[in-house]
Amino acid sequence: MEQGTKQNIGYVVFLSIVAALGGFLFGYDTAVISGTIDQVTSQFHLDLLQQGWYVGCALIGSIFGVAVAGVSSDRFGRKKSMIMSAVLFSVSGIGCAISSSYEQLVIYRIIGGIGIGMVSIISPLYISEVAITKYRGRLVSLYQLAITVGFLGAYLVNYKLLQISLNGVHSSNLIWSKVFVSENWRGMLGMESVPAFLFFVIIFFIPESPRWLVVRNQDFRALSIMNKIYRDNVEASHQVAEVKQQMEMDSQSNWQLLFKPGFLKAIIIGVFIAILGQFMGVNAVLYYGPTIFTNSGLSSGDSLFYQVLVGMVNMLTTILALVIIDKVGRKKLVYYGVSGMIISLLLIGLYFLKGASIGIPSIFLLIFFLFYIFCCAVSICAVIWVLLSEMYPTSIRGVAMSIAGFSLWIGTYLIGQLTPWMLKNLTPAGTFLLFAIMCVPYILIIWKLVPETAGKSLEEIERMWIKNK
Repeated sequence: MEQGTKQNIGYVVFLSIVAALGGFLFGYDTAVISGTIDQVTSQFHLDLLQQGWYVGCALIGSIFGVAVAGVSSDRFGRKKSMIMSAVLFSVSGIGCAISSSYEQLVIYRIIGGIGIGMVSIISPLYISEVAITKYRGRLVSLYQLAITVGFLGAYLVNYKLLQISLNGVHSSNLIWSKVFVSENWRGMLGMESVPAFLFFVIIFFIPESPRWLVVRNQDFRALSIMNKIYRDNVEASHQVAEVKQQMEMDSQSNWQLLFKPGFLKAIIIGVFIAILGQFMGVNAVLYYGPTIFTNSGLSSGDSLFYQVLVGMVNMLTTILALVIIDKVGRKKLVYYGVSGMIISLLLIGLYFLKGASIGIPSIFLLIFFLFYIFCCAVSICAVIWVLLSEMYPTSIRGVAMSIAGFSLWIGTYLIGQLTPWMLKNLTPAGTFLLFAIMCVPYILIIWKLVPETAGKSLEEIERMWIKNK
């Protein structure tokens, strides 16, 4: 058992925060696009198809990034793979800022998307492997918190740069004036390179994952890192021995392990909860919320304010989830949160169906949306990356997470493409009632098929899947 008195909590938190910076870049890159669409469309004279490709091309890159992240992290290590993602983010930010054509802009957006896909797998994976069992849930949740901070950061940067442009803050430096004033979309996209460079530099100050080192038979290096984490030679040796013991039980090759009955079940469950999580409406609300507000007559030209408000609730609720996830447990958070999501989605659907006709004030629609964001952020958004990072055995964790992550990004792409169609053909009421229905199989899968993992080591979780195959 882990002993809490000697654990170097501050060191583990530092490692987790560094890895979580990848989540900030994920959130920034995903959200920054919202403030640039109109300007880029106007400057490059884009038609609707080209505009859609400009928005969606990074998502295609993300799908590719997820596909290679698992193999990369299992073969070259978690640290080197994070360094590669930081390089991709930096190249993307600088490249977008200096792009001279629409085609170049798309290429650099795809490069950034590859970085998103890679970091979405590797950052939570790394955190889970260095975390102390007692605090693993909240430490991995730092990654989700960083995503929400990245979202909010992108909204605020877009707003500030737009104000600079509107106020005509010119400079004798022609490049500065072009990037931040006359074509300030370049500054919005280019500002990503600042945290990306910080991420690149600071990664060199953290060690490789000790569990990956054990898999690569580098026990001495792994033991040295475990000693820094636990400040106890006996406990550090026990941790290394437990990983090696579990590896000896998993004597098959990596690809054979993927099809081992208990692990195959875990992978299939991970795929289903990753896809279903997207069809419960979260990204539809985050991506299309301002449009929905405008069409409902709620925003009255203040869509940016409501967008920032949604981002604030998302971030603050994620902090709450981070504090309670190890105390309440993964499954209970899903039960409470998804139940609240069902109620809020039904209220949103009923408002669109009858609310306006019976005179219910539109402010209630905003309240229902914010309640939905609260329930979602405190449950599935916080839990999904924790579960995916701890469900699989160490030797194939990268590949297994890539499979689940690939499914998640496919679901994200589909919901991004289908939401406008559903809002038009199913009506907003029908769309949100459908999202409420999709919550039911999610909560049933968590209830019946997913074991509670709070308070258990990664090796104990691995044995649980084998036992319950």
